[in-house]
Amino acid sequence: MANNRPNSIFKRRKMIVIAVITACFGFALGATEWAQADSPTAPALSISTNTAPQQALVALPDFTPIIDRYGPAVVNISSTTNKVIHQQNNPFPPNSPFYQFFHHFMPPGQNGPGPQQHEKIQSLGSGFIISPDGYIVTAGHVVRGANHIVVTLTNHHAYPAKLIGLSVRYDTALLKIDAKNLPTAPLGNSDDLKVGQWLLAVGAPFGFYNTVTQGVVSAMNRPLPDDEYIPFIQSDVPINPGNSGGPLFNMKGQVVGINDQIYTNSGGYMGLSFSIPINTVMRVVQDFKNHKAIQFGYLGVEVQDVTPQMAQALRLKEPVGALIASVMPGSPAAKAGIRPGDVIVTYNNNPVYNVGQLPPMVGNTVPGTRVKVGILHRGTAETKEVLVTALPKNMAEQTSSQVPTSPAKVGKVSRMGIHVQSLTPIIEKRLDVHHGVVVVGVGEGAAAEAGIMPGMIIQQIDQRDVNSPAELERIVAGLPANQPIPLLVRQGKASVYVVVTLPKK
Repeated sequence: MANNRPNSIFKRRKMIVIAVITACFGFALGATEWAQADSPTAPALSISTNTAPQQALVALPDFTPIIDRYGPAVVNISSTTNKVIHQQNNPFPPNSPFYQFFHHFMPPGQNGPGPQQHEKIQSLGSGFIISPDGYIVTAGHVVRGANHIVVTLTNHHAYPAKLIGLSVRYDTALLKIDAKNLPTAPLGNSDDLKVGQWLLAVGAPFGFYNTVTQGVVSAMNRPLPDDEYIPFIQSDVPINPGNSGGPLFNMKGQVVGINDQIYTNSGGYMGLSFSIPINTVMRVVQDFKNHKAIQFGYLGVEVQDVTPQMAQALRLKEPVGALIASVMPGSPAAKAGIRPGDVIVTYNNNPVYNVGQLPPMVGNTVPGTRVKVGILHRGTAETKEVLVTALPKNMAEQTSSQVPTSPAKVGKVSRMGIHVQSLTPIIEKRLDVHHGVVVVGVGEGAAAEAGIMPGMIIQQIDQRDVNSPAELERIVAGLPANQPIPLLVRQGKASVYVVVTLPKK
């Protein structure tokens, strides 16, 4: 057995050597065959080719017809704005801890702002021609405050432009250049857009003129916090600074929106683009061309979202609609019998799923129109007919959250952990309120957990009006424990519903 082991190893090595020799021999034979194939007497190698046109395996949209036909209607817009800068003689701003230190060393008369300097700020945007005689639509922020506007066509002809009209609420502007027989872009119907449809954007991102990008509709009627009157088209079309004001085309080559803004953390495109629907744009543009003042529909309510907890407190089946926190006295809503605590679920036969959908619907309603408003009043469905009026021009916003106090009877609501006092004539006049109690002290308990703070006015609890501390204490005493209860509070001139959960007695 001891002699067999070395022999077996040797045999394996021998087999390996033979295998290597065989492989080398085979390679040599293969090389000989290739050499023969390359020789003049060898037959030529035949390669099969098919020159017939092949059909695409995947059908993708071809955007070239849109660009060839309507691309010349897209323009580049450059604007110049003069900005006044006040030079500070003191090198530090007034809120700096070093400001006062240098203030004492400045010569008399040089402690205030220094001389003015004018700085020119240039910006780039896009737009599109809507009529052969030179009317051009763009985004309002592209030309807002501009002293000089220049429009450049795709043939590189440049024209000074006149601003015909600009709406900040709709972020839309209408320009006019002195030219004729210009190419135009046809307008579509943005109400016909569906999620998933292809879109095409043309503009000048970062100054790169006539750039084309594509994507699909991601969502419709998307509300944004700073533009409550615009039901945005959300898409994944790549747009960047400089695209603003450019057209958004559908596959028919029709303009269905103007590119307006993006959601970004970096300043560049991150997959969320927002465009103003062309139907909204043209409503403003027609008023500009007719030299009419732009009017917005007015309902006269303050609304908030219906959270799942609030829906439970209001005894609703699902958290949908816009919860009315307050109704302006004498407003269209007040005249129609709409009250705080009602939930708007339809407007003019269109569903209202969340609070962001309602302002664009109301704002785009022509004043003088009668609309049907579907509400839930204490969970019961009702329909109110409202005569929508124009938004008052003198509506002022109240930013103060402080309520003036004066001697009044103070009551304690132990179950909520608060001290309240009745309204005084000063409070009623200052805040234009006519019922409720003022919170003057908050301890540990249900009110503190709900976010109630001193200075707030409690107007309702469980959708029942509160007129005195004694009435609030009486209502609270009869409410169930460990269940969400709607509580209407007012801070400054803004009303909002919160949810409070009361402990056991």
